[in-house]
Amino acid sequence: MAVRVLLADDQPLIRAALAMVIADLPGMEVAGEAGTGQDAVRMTRELHPDVVVMDLRMPGMDGIEATRLITEDGGPAHGPDRNPARVLVLTTFDDDDNVYNALRAGASGFLVKDMAVSDILGAIRVVAAGDALIAPKVTRRLIEEFTTRPRRAAAPKREIGGITGREREALTLIGQGLSNTEISEAMTISAATVKSYVTRLLAKLDARDRAQLVIAAYEYGLVTPGGGPK
Repeated sequence: MAVRVLLADDQPLIRAALAMVIADLPGMEVAGEAGTGQDAVRMTRELHPDVVVMDLRMPGMDGIEATRLITEDGGPAHGPDRNPARVLVLTTFDDDDNVYNALRAGASGFLVKDMAVSDILGAIRVVAAGDALIAPKVTRRLIEEFTTRPRRAAAPKREIGGITGREREALTLIGQGLSNTEISEAMTISAATVKSYVTRLLAKLDARDRAQLVIAAYEYGLVTPGGGPK
């Protein structure tokens, strides 16, 4: 079955360019195009796409609120007996202050508008498969952006409990943007063990995906300004 994609962006040229590329791909199709957050929510409910590629800055309802409505359990953006669509944010990262809030709202990851088209298409497939797009290089940029802002550093830390010392170490490394392979090397454990830690952390912290584990690492104070461990 083809991956059905809803393109939500107030710039018609961006929608048209992505739609043109997707139309030529096997196993992927454009379910619809939305120019506002309201339209994105409405069309998600009507068309039931697998992935919504979401701009953050749109007139009226912004991409963050639209993301929250699309991904929340029981929200108005999806019908009964249907899983919420997964949202992949498309943003100009260097000047966009809202990526963190988008992930908090339930986005499964984010893309940067200057990424190669092949990377964007690959990211859509990753998210459609149920994973999160937190590529190590992009995560490190995200971490650097978050931790160099005073309000992030000053944010109150949540208490952490219910995880082992090794799981805490793995969560710290995830928060630093390391891939599973890099975590395996850093902790001197197998890749299979890393995957097991990630699975347990997702369950124990009630996190949807790896994106939310990165957020948790900040909120628990495991990553300090500059991206280093506490």
